[in-house]
Amino acid sequence: MNLKSLIVNFVVTFIIAFAVTAIATLLWNLVQSGTANVDWATSFRLALILGIAFPLVEAMRGKSEKEKK
Repeated sequence: MNLKSLIVNFVVTFIIAFAVTAIATLLWNLVQSGTANVDWATSFRLALILGIAFPLVEAMRGKSEKEKK
């Protein structure tokens, strides 16, 4: 896996995780307190963590499968 595909996977994972976390915190705050607040810090943090972790795991999995062949 080359650097370009790692960056693309990071960006896609980051955007999806950010959007899902923002929507989840919005809905949670609406149900819990009745206010429409989004926890942007948590959304950004989780998106950054998942955006780094998932592409690296995928790259390592692909590398180990190539070694087995």
